[in-house]
Amino acid sequence: MLAASTPAPAQTPRDFTAGWKPVAEFFRTGLEREGVVGGSLWFLRGDSVLAREFQGLADLTTGRRVDANTIFHWASITKTFTAIAIMQLRDRGRLSLDDPIVKFVPELTAVNNPYGPMDAITIRHLMSHSAGFRNPTWPWGGSQPWHPYEPTEWSQLVAMLPYTRILFPPGSKYSYSNPGIIFLGRVIEKLSGDDFEVYIGKNIFGPLGMSRSYFDLTPYHLLADRSNNYEVREGKPAANGLDFDTGITTSNGGLNAPLTDMAKYLGFLLGSGPGAGGPVPVLKRSSLLEMWRPVLPASDAEAMGDSIALSFFVKHAEGATLVGHTGSQRGFRAFFYLHPETGTAMVAAFNTAAVEERAGNHPDIAALREGIVARVVKGVLPVFR
Repeated sequence: MLAASTPAPAQTPRDFTAGWKPVAEFFRTGLEREGVVGGSLWFLRGDSVLAREFQGLADLTTGRRVDANTIFHWASITKTFTAIAIMQLRDRGRLSLDDPIVKFVPELTAVNNPYGPMDAITIRHLMSHSAGFRNPTWPWGGSQPWHPYEPTEWSQLVAMLPYTRILFPPGSKYSYSNPGIIFLGRVIEKLSGDDFEVYIGKNIFGPLGMSRSYFDLTPYHLLADRSNNYEVREGKPAANGLDFDTGITTSNGGLNAPLTDMAKYLGFLLGSGPGAGGPVPVLKRSSLLEMWRPVLPASDAEAMGDSIALSFFVKHAEGATLVGHTGSQRGFRAFFYLHPETGTAMVAAFNTAAVEERAGNHPDIAALREGIVARVVKGVLPVFR
């Protein structure tokens, strides 16, 4: 049985079941074939869940199966929450997207920028991954068991800034950057007076009713639902443990949540449910649509989309325009894509990944994701047009 917080299934169109069947079969057989320990896939229209699939185990040792309450780690999908928080502050008149980032994070003046002054780099550049910062947060160390998984304090990042270089003229191209989003998280803290986690709880989780969502270490009362995560080594899944601390990088990738809560978030993005309307919406609809307008062409190994917008990716597939993001950290992999034209969305999370994700390694989560997206676009979206 699903938890009481699960959105009730809507009346489905007559042809939906036939269109969804090959998606569900591909999901189940794909996870088995690729050796994924456990995962879940949901499809929504507005804030109503039309289909949900569960496969495998949340924890091998205890034999806990994946269900509606299973809590996954969403990694870089956190970035979309950070961006929404920035847009909230913009709409409240606290900042402009064209403000220099050094206005709020003056420590960045220490960065080496061969292309001009640091005050030419704006919040908009950071949101569109076009500011010129490197991809990894922690480019030194990590090879020893005593090394921290991520920097744990802001002072550690500040110490690295004089050894940080802008890699291309800001605004000239897309290049995915984790540190850039951390700097946005710092802006949120400086302007709100709250820790990042507290701000998101007050301004997004609370209004949307995402009562089982949190950052980093799992509260004791939710441990029974937390999924373990696994990395495949020599053909066998090795457990990483239930929890890990993303440190100062929380705004970049610290989100944990069950799909029941993620369904509420997607419902809001689609313009339905709590927080989408009323006198004080979580974010104005016009501001959300602004976040989905392509800024630059995008291409990377994750294939999140063919264009970057404001912290969301735009992906074109078989004539459909999708908006979304992926997440990848430790053994967790996740994605969501919205189809604004039909007011629908797909979201999935997996708890297993290859130690080194390269062609021929298993599990091939990228192939699973692309296969799911292709089948939804071809067989499911036409039902709603």
